[in-house]
Amino acid sequence: MTAIQIDGKAIANGLRANVVARVCRLQAIYKITPGLAVILVGEDPASTAYVTMKAKQARAVGVKTEQFVLPAGTSQAELLDLIDRLNSLML
Repeated sequence: MTAIQIDGKAIANGLRANVVARVCRLQAIYKITPGLAVILVGEDPASTAYVTMKAKQARAVGVKTEQFVLPAGTSQAELLDLIDRLNSLML
């Protein structure tokens, strides 16, 4: 069996170009821009770095991003309320 070399950077660039084209199509046809809302509970540095990178990548392809940072003591009810409010914005 022969190994196949994969160009990950080229594959990622192709995927990004595809997403950009789809975002542009949504904007042109339906006049909407897709969005990404991220909720962080607490201040874990690794989670913050991950979310920051995802938001940067989303913006690079034309997706709106919004980040919500809640204190570590946030109750489940408060978190679910925020999720419900964000979901209602999608309608």
